[in-house]
Amino acid sequence: MVVSPLPFLQLLLALAAPRAAAELTDGNNEHLKREHSLIKPYQGVGSSSMPLWDFQGSTMLTSQYVRLTPDERSKEGSIWNRVPCFLKDWELHVHFKIHGAGKKNLHGDGFALWYTRERLTPGPVFGSKDNFHGLAIFLDTYPNDEATERVFPYISAMVNNGSLTYDHSKDGRWTELAGCTADIRNQNHDTFLAIRYSRGRLTVMTDVEDKNEWKNCFDVTGVRLPTGYFFGASAGTGDLSDNHDIISMKLFQLMVEHPPEEENIDWTKIEPSVSLLKSPKDNVDDPTGNFRSGPLTGWKVFLLLLCSLLGIIVCAVVGAVVFQKRQERNKRFY
Repeated sequence: MVVSPLPFLQLLLALAAPRAAAELTDGNNEHLKREHSLIKPYQGVGSSSMPLWDFQGSTMLTSQYVRLTPDERSKEGSIWNRVPCFLKDWELHVHFKIHGAGKKNLHGDGFALWYTRERLTPGPVFGSKDNFHGLAIFLDTYPNDEATERVFPYISAMVNNGSLTYDHSKDGRWTELAGCTADIRNQNHDTFLAIRYSRGRLTVMTDVEDKNEWKNCFDVTGVRLPTGYFFGASAGTGDLSDNHDIISMKLFQLMVEHPPEEENIDWTKIEPSVSLLKSPKDNVDDPTGNFRSGPLTGWKVFLLLLCSLLGIIVCAVVGAVVFQKRQERNKRFY
């Protein structure tokens, strides 16, 4: 049997490659889509616009980065791709930097990456619109909820069909699809984020530890996103502030086969959703105390075991009483 040397050569190239190795997360063929990518050298430096991209608010274009907000209070800025994306499977790599003079918790608020129907609409959610349609990835650096168990900075995802509102006071906890902690602020090395969407599977990875390798943040299936939406990034500051810089955004097309039954689907008409859930809000405990379907945390397991034990005891007691009454009834016939 003849063994092809191709896989071995690919492995050697992957091990020898520098930063480019981090741009390939698996064996799928990926193709850079320049119409959806923001890459240096930027065109339009010093002007209020650039080819294929629009920006607004405090956003400033320099030769080295796109600064969404400076390290100043009460600033909002965003940058949006002008071309709608009609790819069903894609991966977005973002090179970013969050930095500022604030120490400990004296900085904020973070920035968001968007794949949404709306664009260039300022609002209260990290400088962009609330009740949006599509996907948002939040890189939140400040804990507004003092009772939170999360460790910040915190990266989270939200899928919205326009009916959900992002709750800043709870750091979006009630609408969070998934999330992870990542040390993304005031790093002296490059920091990267990758968002992969393919066949209903949403994967977010980070490369923020200067190891030149992707680390899984979260991986969720059952996510449905339409085509024809826009990519963007936005940031906002309040009483606390930071510099929020986008250095590059690279979008790759994933070459993935879909089953024949999906050929007749109009992907532009799909409503953003998460399967098995009425909305992303149903994936967590309701703030009103309702017990919703979702991952079993420790206290949920305890409650389920307690309820099961009580149910067994009640059934045993009822069974014993019924059995005793039947025994007494039978004695009367002898």
